[in-house]
Amino acid sequence: MIVLTRLNRSRFAVNPDLIERVQATPDTTLIMVDGATFVVTETMDDVIAQITRFRAGVLASAAALIAANEGDSPTPEAGL
Repeated sequence: MIVLTRLNRSRFAVNPDLIERVQATPDTTLIMVDGATFVVTETMDDVIAQITRFRAGVLASAAALIAANEGDSPTPEAGL
């Protein structure tokens, strides 16, 4: 989840996988896959940077889990 700020300064978290597009018109507007829209104070570049960090974190966590489990379970090739 990424945390953004509405124009009234309330903060909310959104799943970036559900964002269809981001527009700067001039306020930054998120259009979700279900058609919902959110106007936020962050710039479009800031939103994109948060999405990039979120996805990088997901990949890093997955890589860490794989590395931690490498020695715990045999690979399918080990039984051949």
